[in-house]
Amino acid sequence: MMQAVEITQAGGPEVLALTQRPMPEPAHDGVVIKVAYAGVNRPDALQRAGLYNPPAGASDLPGLECAGEVTAIGAGVTDWKVGDQVCALLPGGGYAEYVATPAAHCLPVPRGLSLAQAACLPETFFTVWSNVFMRGGLQAGERFLVHGGSSGIGTTAIQLAHAFGARVFTTAGSDEKCAACVGLGAESAFNYRDADFVAKVKELGGVDLILDMVGGPYIQRNLSALADDGRLVQIAFLQGPKVELNLVQMMTRRLTITGSTLRPQSDLAKARIAQQLRAQVWPLIGAGKVAPVMDQEFALADAAAAHARMESSAHIGKIVLKVA
Repeated sequence: MMQAVEITQAGGPEVLALTQRPMPEPAHDGVVIKVAYAGVNRPDALQRAGLYNPPAGASDLPGLECAGEVTAIGAGVTDWKVGDQVCALLPGGGYAEYVATPAAHCLPVPRGLSLAQAACLPETFFTVWSNVFMRGGLQAGERFLVHGGSSGIGTTAIQLAHAFGARVFTTAGSDEKCAACVGLGAESAFNYRDADFVAKVKELGGVDLILDMVGGPYIQRNLSALADDGRLVQIAFLQGPKVELNLVQMMTRRLTITGSTLRPQSDLAKARIAQQLRAQVWPLIGAGKVAPVMDQEFALADAAAAHARMESSAHIGKIVLKVA
């Protein structure tokens, strides 16, 4: 048996509780990881609230990323061995002492990073790379706007877009957060409480790509902020998925609206993202050109407090649970 944190019922952070669960076994093409640290992400909170059910076959425990040591491998695994230190994208189950995941979703801990830092990488880097670069097609020299620049997604998107030569702009909810975003590589950061990001980016001629997780009233504003032939990539709807839109400008200005969620994608699709990250992004991390921004560490038993901090939006960067 192992210690884990489960969702006792749909609700607020207080519904998270320690429990005992059987240790997982590796699938034929999978590994089992002894978890040192687990990342805390918005989808975990949505699952806890009853708004984001795990896919079929996935653990009902929250936790979509971790870092730790491989303790068991399936018969079909050749790329990893027992004792390897990895960080991994998970189908679920990261809030536990041990977790099983496909071997192809594991990546080596980058040179110079601690396990706590490595646990901050998979969920955000898989999400940003697949949406900004693979789906959104961001190119060097383009103008890129990411909302929520001080979040885990935002801090990752700013750094990667800057590293690949884009001009980066962002929104955040305080002057302190805006300053942090500029320090990570944003050319300008707009405090959405007192600045109209649409007017600001229109002064530049609009932006070529927007990464948005807000939704709701931001959707129409995002379309207005795009330059001709611009792309809007939607990855969440914190202010709701339903809105009335005038799509005439989508046709007349040749705009593209797209988006994705990571967790329901196939194991093969996630493996392809992992391959691209290892080839194109992991060298940047190893060279110190890109790094996870860490906010605060909590003990596994304090997962409820970690969720409360994340939902307060007071954090800058990633929150992790210390498991080992």
